[in-house]
Amino acid sequence: MPPGSSKVTFESLGLVHSCFTEKFAIPRQPSLAPAARGWIELYPPYDQPQAVEGLQGVSHLWLLFVFHAASSGPEHLRVRPPRLGGNQRIGVFASRSTHRPNPIGQSVVKLDAIEAGRLLISGIDLLDGTPILDIKPYVPYADSLPSAHNALAEAAPVLLPVSWTDSALQQAQAQALRLQQPVVALIEQCLAQDPKPAYQQPEPEREYGVRFWDINVRWHYPDPARICVLSVLPV
Repeated sequence: MPPGSSKVTFESLGLVHSCFTEKFAIPRQPSLAPAARGWIELYPPYDQPQAVEGLQGVSHLWLLFVFHAASSGPEHLRVRPPRLGGNQRIGVFASRSTHRPNPIGQSVVKLDAIEAGRLLISGIDLLDGTPILDIKPYVPYADSLPSAHNALAEAAPVLLPVSWTDSALQQAQAQALRLQQPVVALIEQCLAQDPKPAYQQPEPEREYGVRFWDINVRWHYPDPARICVLSVLPV
């Protein structure tokens, strides 16, 4: 351990229940998929009303969490962000890679409702089972900086058009009714961000799949600039 450093231990105050049950196809930044929903299960004593008193007037939250399914440590001094094509390396502190010196992440999410012992949230980029370290209110006048810039990510990602087979759309609508979740919008918002590895060239005959909630979504690329959903079936 370097001189002057110390070991710090945290305990999680809650757990995320998310529509994303695997890492593949999770939006690479929060708020890119407004239909992505979940909730935070608060652990005692933070499940008491006193802990969330005042949140009724807050629209968005900062979440500090643990990248529990990603490797971390000093071997990740340089990373390959998908935004740069997955081949160019940059310093870890210039990226939001999930591979961190310490596996800590942060996200801004929308607070949809406050219920006994839990917070309903949306616009999330969090894997199911993510431990939460802290929750802070988003403060617009301080947290939104119009003059800020980032030369590596100046604009939002380019979205691909998403089409459906007739059967896949009917399946998605049926699952939306069963789950009482915006399944069609969730699939379109996540797939439009092109979740396949950035270095991989799409082939029309190759199918991709991912789980949202308890449904399996399969799609392919009829051409490199378009996605077509093939099926949406229960796992």
